[in-house]
Amino acid sequence: MAIAAGNSGRILVVDDQSVNLRVVGTLLARQGYEVISAGSGEEALQRYVETPPDLILLDMMMPGMDGFDVLAALHELGPLQVPVVFVTAAHDRDLLLRAFDAGVVDYVTKPFLPEELLARVNAHVGLKLTRDRLERVAREREELVNLVAHDLKNPLSSVVFAAELLRSGLCKAERVPRYLQMIHESADDALGYIRHYLESQADPRAEDIAEDRADLGETLAWLIQRYEMQLEARGIRVELRPPPVVAQVSIHPRVLRQVAENLVTNAMKYAPDAELLLTARAGAPGYWQLIVADRGPGIPPERQRELFKPFVRLHETAVDDGLSSGLGLSLAKRIIARSGGQLWYEPRRQGGARFIIELPEAPTPVFA
Repeated sequence: MAIAAGNSGRILVVDDQSVNLRVVGTLLARQGYEVISAGSGEEALQRYVETPPDLILLDMMMPGMDGFDVLAALHELGPLQVPVVFVTAAHDRDLLLRAFDAGVVDYVTKPFLPEELLARVNAHVGLKLTRDRLERVAREREELVNLVAHDLKNPLSSVVFAAELLRSGLCKAERVPRYLQMIHESADDALGYIRHYLESQADPRAEDIAEDRADLGETLAWLIQRYEMQLEARGIRVELRPPPVVAQVSIHPRVLRQVAENLVTNAMKYAPDAELLLTARAGAPGYWQLIVADRGPGIPPERQRELFKPFVRLHETAVDDGLSSGLGLSLAKRIIARSGGQLWYEPRRQGGARFIIELPEAPTPVFA
């Protein structure tokens, strides 16, 4: 039985006495808690798996599975991240010490005072929710650091590539302006990424929705212009097939470029001296697709399930710059999903990898 109330936390109440379940459940629900009741140890385990709580109020003495048996079974399910408060009529000191050794954080004796029960519940639920928030913030910050570090890698790699050619003195004089332009544009992109992330962290609503419109033809042209020299240096021959009509999708242009260039740089690493197809076409009704397809070794069937998992690298034997983390495709898929699209992989018939970005078509702008 569950009693839904506010959003202050979810409490699993375990007691073999239905009267106790009703009294405690009503008391907690009035305080804004969501209450899940279980009349036995077996039912408690089932409720715990179905709907993980923020605190467990566990009767110590129950027929069949007692409180200690329930605790042991909970530990077998994995690390117990939920505080457990024993409710007991026993005043045996050794029994209480045994309970604390089993992982209980507190106890309440029967018959309990409502004020005492609420004080203990409020304290432990508050600590649990605070810990959850801190862990969530830590995960979000780690995610942001990974995202920024990964997205800065591509423009900075372009800066290093052009700078090393200029320093070598081996590049043709007529190409010097192009390399200088590459350095300037790549550095500007890196600063743009940093600015974008700082603004989004300061105010997630600050992004201009009107800018969430990317032109696929312009994106493909940008990829060719930005990576022309690197592709040539890797012996990669590019076939460009722009969309037959103006194709605009609902995503910020910079965001689409950073996802697409991740696919292109993967092709540079894993499929050198091969052909690379960059194209755009109509997808499902109301969607457009941007496609990056190479003629490299493709993805082994046994690795395809792991392809978009974090820290999974496509091939262990690829040419590497020492900066690959295996995060690129995982981040790219999540970025595209946030814009209402999909990113997936397909093997090519005559060998190679095809990555498809599908995004919703941008709505026609309405002018006042």
